[in-house]
Amino acid sequence: MKPGKNDIKAEIKFETDELELLQENTWQMAESFGLDRRIDNLTGKRKVGFYSWDLDCLECVVSDLQKSPKDKEVADRIARKIEESYMFIKGK
Repeated sequence: MKPGKNDIKAEIKFETDELELLQENTWQMAESFGLDRRIDNLTGKRKVGFYSWDLDCLECVVSDLQKSPKDKEVADRIARKIEESYMFIKGK
């Protein structure tokens, strides 16, 4: 999907454990216009920009992860970052 001139990017910096959890679950992002590849290539050293459709996909993956007691704490932190990013996009 190609962004339009009015599409806004929200930047998120993932911590190491958050990034590892997302990278373990990129298989759930198969239909996400390359988001799975982008997440796989992240190193966690800097912020990365995501459009609203990227956040939608991340939110679906994280909501599944929040059901697992093992991953709940990290998934909750990622979910908060996604929610803040949605608020940033809607506030612009």
